[in-house]
Amino acid sequence: MREVAALAGVSLKTVSRVFNNDRHVTPATRHRVEMALREVNYVPNALATTFRAGRTAVIGIAVPDIVDPFFAAVSRSVENFAVAHGMSTLITSLGDDPSRERPTLESMLSRQLSGIIVAPVAPDHAWLQTWAVHTPLVFVDRPPVGLTADSFREDDHLGALLATEHLIEHGHRRIAFIGDTRYLPTTNNRLRGYKDALRKGHIDFDPMLVTLEAADRDGARTALDEFWRLPDPPTAVFSSNARSSMAMIPALQEHPAAAISFGDFPMADLLTPSLTVVAQDPERLGSLAAARAVDRLRAPDATYESTTYLPVRLVERESCRVGDETYRRRKRA
Repeated sequence: MREVAALAGVSLKTVSRVFNNDRHVTPATRHRVEMALREVNYVPNALATTFRAGRTAVIGIAVPDIVDPFFAAVSRSVENFAVAHGMSTLITSLGDDPSRERPTLESMLSRQLSGIIVAPVAPDHAWLQTWAVHTPLVFVDRPPVGLTADSFREDDHLGALLATEHLIEHGHRRIAFIGDTRYLPTTNNRLRGYKDALRKGHIDFDPMLVTLEAADRDGARTALDEFWRLPDPPTAVFSSNARSSMAMIPALQEHPAAAISFGDFPMADLLTPSLTVVAQDPERLGSLAAARAVDRLRAPDATYESTTYLPVRLVERESCRVGDETYRRRKRA
């Protein structure tokens, strides 16, 4: 910090204020200090000592919900990578409230972790720029906003397009879309894929067939009940994430309809009917993110692709065929 202060022509206290994103530092001074931080490749002493001495390093994991099957698999994969490389992990849930994200991440960052894997819920991450100078930040499933950082994501648009086109191929013209959160880029990209599939199939988009309030069983039941009460109700449902899919299963048992889920979850293949899904690869997502965090720590100036898209694929099971005549005949038999 003394080297940074001398290079920037400021006091140690000013360096500390910039490092901690104190709003009382003028933009010009902040710029000089940040340039000095980059020039000397500054990292906190505790972190540097960790790698020099070979002591156990820590990777932080911050996801919306560690109980969610997708994010649980991502976290488990990061943890497996950490164990294999002599490191440990610190895992926390961000929840659904965007205002919780910053204090939660600041608490983790203050612990001088070796890197943090984040599945964000907030709409702005520019404030992380100061921290990103010295702590590898890798985003999974969703990109950062206002910040250039590594991210590993899946092709949300393509997955939704494949799912909706598949339902159209089964003869469905009234296809509902349900999700659990309105503001996330994953939801918006999947909604865009759904709309594009309808357009390709020459089917008019009906906003009455879209709901983004199916975060739990009550919300899913209410959404589906409203669909069924429409003058021209849907014959199929595309769920934009595994949480919404699990929430809607009980309602679909009472009022069967063709269905596809973006995202698999435990025992989805054992349901009656078994659930067709857009399969993701959360394990690979987690391992790639953890590897990038360690690579960034060891070689912060190395060149990598900042955004990596992982492919998705449609896994057909029985639920997409509900309503087909052949399916009805088989069930009657």
